[in-house]
Amino acid sequence: MPNTRTANAARLEFLSSALVHTNLSGAAVTGDWLWVAGDEACGVDRLRRLDPVGGEALRFGEACDFPLAELLDLPGEPDEEADLEGMAVADGWLWVVGSHGLKRKNVKPGRDHAENAKRLAKVTLDGNRRLLARLPIEPDATGAPCLVRLAKDGRRALRLKGDAEANQLTRLLADDPHFGPYMAIPGKDNGFDIEGLAVNGNRLLVGLRGPVLRGWSALLEISVEAQGDTLRLVPLDERGALMRKHFLQLDGLGIRDLHFCGDDLYLLAGPTMVLDGEIRVFKWRDARSVFAANSEPVRFEAALTESVALPSGRGSDRAEALCDLPPELTRGKPSWLVLYDAPGADRRQGEFTVFGDLLRHE
Repeated sequence: MPNTRTANAARLEFLSSALVHTNLSGAAVTGDWLWVAGDEACGVDRLRRLDPVGGEALRFGEACDFPLAELLDLPGEPDEEADLEGMAVADGWLWVVGSHGLKRKNVKPGRDHAENAKRLAKVTLDGNRRLLARLPIEPDATGAPCLVRLAKDGRRALRLKGDAEANQLTRLLADDPHFGPYMAIPGKDNGFDIEGLAVNGNRLLVGLRGPVLRGWSALLEISVEAQGDTLRLVPLDERGALMRKHFLQLDGLGIRDLHFCGDDLYLLAGPTMVLDGEIRVFKWRDARSVFAANSEPVRFEAALTESVALPSGRGSDRAEALCDLPPELTRGKPSWLVLYDAPGADRRQGEFTVFGDLLRHE
C-alpha cells in the first residue's frame, strides 16, 4: 500500500491554449504519455514525458488537446463543459465519464442579497455532464498515441445512449430506492455525483462522490457494449441485472477516484460537499475476486484499509486524480501519481505549470 509521499515530484507543463490548465480531475497513463482531464473543459489533454528540469522526479509537457466535440456527437453543445471526473485506459481505449450531476449557482461578491438568493436557488444541468464514452487510442505517424473518432481497425468513439437530459444510466437510477431521491439534488449538495471510473474486464466500476448514505459510499458496477452507433447497458448476469451496488465504508468520505493495481482496487476519497477536509487513499484488497464471485444486487464492504492521508489546504489542494505509473517511469518502484484540483501556490509555477505528488506502494 502507499506508505510514502513525495510532494511536488511530478511537473506538468500546459500551453496557454490548452483545454486543461490547473483544475485536474482525471488522469491515466499509457507508456510515456499522460492523459489528463479537467472539470471545467470538454476535452482531454495528452502530455509527453520529458527530461526533468528541476528537483522533480517526473516532468510532462508538450500538451496536445483532444476536444470531445471532434470525437463524439455530444449530448450537449460542443463548447459546454463535460465536467469530466473519471478516466481509465484498457485494451486500446480511453474511457471517460462526466459527473452526471446537477449544479447550483453560487453567490457572488458585490451582488445584493436578493440577487444572490436567486442565484443560490438556481439549479441547472449541462448536457455534456451526462457523458460516458470510450475513445479509440491510435498512434500517429510519429508513434504518439492519439484519440480518434474512427480508428484504422474499425474501432469507433462511442458514448452511452442518451441525450442532454438523461442517458441509460440516469434513467436506470431514477427509480432506484437508494439513488433516485438524489438525482434531483446538485452534486456538491450530496446529490448524485460521479467522480471515479475503473475497468474490470468487460465491466465498468463507477465511483460516487455522492450521495454518501449514513456514512456508506457507493460504487456502481455496470456493463456496456457497442450496439449500432452507441454504447448500451447490457445485463451483468442471466437474471438480467443491469447494475450492482457496492456500499463501502470509507469513514463518511465520498469517492474521488479509483484505480486497479493488479487485483487490488485503490480508492481516493474526500468530502462529498465543498469542504476543506481529509482526503485519503483506501485499499480494497483482492477486489477483482470479490467482483468475480459476487452475484448479489447490493452488497456491503467494510474491510478496506486506509493507506495514507493526503494534504489539503483551505480552499485548495483537493486531490481528485489518482493513477498508477508504469515501473519504467519510476525506476521500478511501484508508484501512484496524485493530481489536484485548485492547486495551492506551492503547487504552481507561473500560470500554466502545476505539480502533483508521487505515492510509493507495495
